[in-house]
Amino acid sequence: MSRAFEITREVDLPAAPDDVWTAITADTAAWEFPTGMEIPAGAAPPEGGPFTTWDPPHRLVIRMEAPDGTFNALDYAIEAREGGTAHLRYVHSGILADGWEDQYDAIGGHTDFYLHTLAEYLEHFNGRPVTYVGQPSAGIEGPEAAGTPDAMDVLRAALGVSSGAGVGDAVRASLGDAGTLDGVIDYSTPGFLGVRTEDGLYRFFGRNHYGSVVGMSAHLFVDGVDPAEREAALKAWLDGVYA
Repeated sequence: MSRAFEITREVDLPAAPDDVWTAITADTAAWEFPTGMEIPAGAAPPEGGPFTTWDPPHRLVIRMEAPDGTFNALDYAIEAREGGTAHLRYVHSGILADGWEDQYDAIGGHTDFYLHTLAEYLEHFNGRPVTYVGQPSAGIEGPEAAGTPDAMDVLRAALGVSSGAGVGDAVRASLGDAGTLDGVIDYSTPGFLGVRTEDGLYRFFGRNHYGSVVGMSAHLFVDGVDPAEREAALKAWLDGVYA
């Protein structure tokens, strides 16, 4: 049975409204994933697309409808604040199909993590070219064994992250052929883990809590990254964690 939903979040962001606008319209690969709907900075969206409100740098509304009657609508309202910062009110609404309980919980958890990653990008890497490593939306998925209830605990152990570790704690771990993860925890909940390095944001998603498997992605702000090669290396490492 389908059901309507609405998730609202309000966050303060360490950048001016113009930078926030560019991040959510042109640079989604830097903090979320490539959406296929990016509009280059300074350009306008094509007519007849999913953009129902386009008012830079103040308001963006996107509505995507499916043949079965379900839809997703994303509403971004940006306000300038003191000190060159901005406030974002984000509303994600729509209709979910069967299994909406898990979908609703997953959307809420992912929303919080993505908006936090947006803030991390704006504070530490704003405007730097990015290489996104992973598949759009899905990232890099672990094997079937990464779907057990304790799968995120297994991942944390592989990264040397103790159960008591929190934001600001150091992380240094081998990622196999993908190199060394050397940074600090910037986000930590039972279902999600974020690690910020000098040149990237590594995101770990506990989708085992929502009927899927643990996954990950990386946003790398350094030249010379082959995304397919790095994705294959990270996939091999993630599979090895659960071997």
